[in-house]
Amino acid sequence: MTAAGSPGPVAALREIAFWLERGRAETHRVKAYRRAADVVATLPAPDYAARAREHSWRELAGIGPKTAAVIEQAAAGAVPDVLVELRAAAAPIAPAGAALRSALRGDLHTHSDWSDGGSPIAEMMSVAAALGHDYCALTDHSPRLTVANGLSAERLRRQLDVVAALNEQLAPFRILTGIEVDILDDGTLDQEADLLERLDIVVASVHSHLRDDSATMTKRMVYAVANPHVDILGHCTGRLVEGGRGTRPESSFDAELVFEACRRYGTAVEINSRPERRDPPGRLIELAVELGCLFSIDTDAHAPGQLDWQGYGCERALAHGVTAARVIGTWPVEELLTWTEAPGE
Repeated sequence: MTAAGSPGPVAALREIAFWLERGRAETHRVKAYRRAADVVATLPAPDYAARAREHSWRELAGIGPKTAAVIEQAAAGAVPDVLVELRAAAAPIAPAGAALRSALRGDLHTHSDWSDGGSPIAEMMSVAAALGHDYCALTDHSPRLTVANGLSAERLRRQLDVVAALNEQLAPFRILTGIEVDILDDGTLDQEADLLERLDIVVASVHSHLRDDSATMTKRMVYAVANPHVDILGHCTGRLVEGGRGTRPESSFDAELVFEACRRYGTAVEINSRPERRDPPGRLIELAVELGCLFSIDTDAHAPGQLDWQGYGCERALAHGVTAARVIGTWPVEELLTWTEAPGE
């Protein structure tokens, strides 16, 4: 995301949004640039030429003074001032995790606008490729999570067709098919079993009744990670430590039993890189290391700029004893998929 020269108005607006997202800017600021990019991208060529000639970008719905200035400069062949400033100000994320970040080949937990993400699949995956990934899993939510526009079986099947077409365009980069499936109250999974079997990556997460007692929560999670379709246990404590959604305490469960089940049944423990989650806490990462678990360091990205947050998870992983060999996202895609397809113990 550091291309030299003028990127053109649409690319400039989207890159500005990327840097703002990466830096955790307020959502309304990011949306202004993404909305402006969409407006310009849909202009017929004669209309675009007329606007550029007449300097009338402000007359378009969805274009404000700041986005108009960016479009004007980019249309004239210059790198917009805002973009120059953002590129110069961008600092490395979590430099203490750089060695592990450089070993990662992919990100196995991301969202698109098919559920509660903010950008199309193609944009998310193009950015993942630009960040140096060999592969990236698309794991939109399952149907029970209606607040996140979770995917019904029918919508997920349609998404698989979209991913297949995009994989032809983006090769050799590969989009891995996937889902973040809800762990239901009885430990079963919120999607049809035959459809889960078709997917490359299944992340299973608890999103409801997070305050269940320890015995209930432990049973739910152990039952889920023992399911042969599950590859990754997502953000296991459910905690929130900061951010616009407020804070939320950890769920109560027997971590030793849950992580032993992960080890036994071949389910990786996710180290979630979102700054507001930092999940699991350090003591639980160390317990999972001690028990011999594998790990998946994921962004849980809901926007393109968040795809660069993996460094946060890498820094925490290294600080608590996780080695690159234990992280499934460092494996070549063929090795990863052989592992996900193998039955657990």
